[in-house]
Amino acid sequence: MRALCLRKSIGRENRKKYMNRHTHPTMNLFKSTTTAPIAIDSINRMPLRRAFFLIPLVLACFAFLPQMGAAPDSPEVDCPNGVPCWIPIHTPPRFNVGVALLLTDGNIMVQENGTPNWYELIPDNFGFYRSGSWHQLRSMPSGYKPLYFASAVLKNGHVIIEGGEYNGIFNDTNLGAIYDPVANHWTPVPHPDHWSQIGDAPSVVLPNGTFMLGNCCDNPAQAALLDEASLTWTVLTMASGYAGKFDINNEEGWTLLPNGTVLTVDTYLGVPYDRHGTNSEIYDPAAPGGGHRGAWTSAGSTVVQLWDSKAACGGPTGASYEIGPAVLRPDGTVFATGSNTCLPLTAGHTAIFDTTTKTWTRGHDIPDGNDAADAPAAILPDGNVLVDTNPRYGRNPSTLYEYKLDGTGWKRIPQPPGLNPSNTEGGRMLVTPDGTILLAHVGFPQIWFYVPAGTYRQSWRPTITTCPATVTVGSTYTVSGTQFNGLSQGAAFGDDAQSATNYPIVRIRNNASGEYHFARTHGFSTMAVATGNMPTSTKFDVLPGTQSGMSTLQVIANGIPSAPRAIHVNPGR
Repeated sequence: MRALCLRKSIGRENRKKYMNRHTHPTMNLFKSTTTAPIAIDSINRMPLRRAFFLIPLVLACFAFLPQMGAAPDSPEVDCPNGVPCWIPIHTPPRFNVGVALLLTDGNIMVQENGTPNWYELIPDNFGFYRSGSWHQLRSMPSGYKPLYFASAVLKNGHVIIEGGEYNGIFNDTNLGAIYDPVANHWTPVPHPDHWSQIGDAPSVVLPNGTFMLGNCCDNPAQAALLDEASLTWTVLTMASGYAGKFDINNEEGWTLLPNGTVLTVDTYLGVPYDRHGTNSEIYDPAAPGGGHRGAWTSAGSTVVQLWDSKAACGGPTGASYEIGPAVLRPDGTVFATGSNTCLPLTAGHTAIFDTTTKTWTRGHDIPDGNDAADAPAAILPDGNVLVDTNPRYGRNPSTLYEYKLDGTGWKRIPQPPGLNPSNTEGGRMLVTPDGTILLAHVGFPQIWFYVPAGTYRQSWRPTITTCPATVTVGSTYTVSGTQFNGLSQGAAFGDDAQSATNYPIVRIRNNASGEYHFARTHGFSTMAVATGNMPTSTKFDVLPGTQSGMSTLQVIANGIPSAPRAIHVNPGR
């Protein structure tokens, strides 16, 4: 019936415009009297019997109008049935993009690459980012314009940026800053004691909400825990809180596991060269570790080598020591990708870590002789992983694939129009609340949204157990349930450029207009992943602009929405 209403009321051409613009049908329904097969003027000229015949159809169409605004969790776009596609942003940025982070009010924060400037992409009234609008945010503190840095969204909704391989020049800077989205204000963060460099560092937000930062380059390896209230650090060393680390942190990425520990694949920097090294490690924040809790232990051999040693072509000379991203999947396994910069058509390997058995198995090599050195990847709603690859480190062109959750290997997909020439270092990914993946072309004013063909399983959805029946614009509430943080951190990169989205997003849909408005979430009960039946909760602020009246509320984690709960929104005072 919905398709019949569209065909009868706005015609094929108008329908195409509607699908492209994602505006509400009431805006276009009777705008044109020349292209629509049946419009108001033509109804006026009809015989009375035919006009009466159309009344039930017109009423039926209007009955569907509240549902016609395409739901962001199933984007209504011009993708062929069953085939994934890329949608270029309709409102391109007027700056060269860098890292993108999801704010807890649903807006996307994007750096102007290698500068102190940041912008936010605000979705349209139907939750679509591709037709959203841009707004410039406050710039970072004077003298800080990082490139290739650590980043995270914190438990209270603030954003932290730390270090940078470059700060105008190559210097592995030790600067950092925290951004408050409500105040639109940056606060400088002092570096950990005795750290002269942070650089392109690994980082992770631990389940208790503590931000853990790795020092890129010091040997022996160190890390630090941030106390955000006082903006002070607790430095972890081999003697206290960081015992057992096999090598230094440089070029490594950290993957948060369901039990609250952190997995890394070693890159063998700071230790004697081992051309066939395959070691991996797990950090347990609760393990005894000297004066402060926390220690590393071996997670075994990855079976195949994932870091680039140039073993087959003259290493250690020319070895890049780069590695690919590692992403936790809904089945409790981590998909890890590898780098290989030997002769062309020498593929990067992959490996699968089972978090239950604590064992590695070999995955399918990357197709077409490509590898994933310093590459972005992101979890898709169906559990597949979207991965950017290239033929050797830093070489064009970029080729994106999906790696299938069912273990059968790689899936070829369409490529973003206009992306190449590019390589994996030129890509950054972000999981969005509508289930699409934002791909930013670093250093260019280009963004695409990947619309996957698959969808989530019902058991992967967040569930709401308690939710207020009535809310008022401008007030704060709590919603509780399970799996509010999703089953994965979301997106990953080889080492720096973290853009995790393992925190709840609240979205409110007005029943009458079909419009969506995000609330601002904060005060998450946990930052753990794959929490199962453990109770989780978040506070949320109902923001100005949220439409009043009967509505539904959903909690979204990594693009997967809960079932909607009915609420009534009162206007603010």
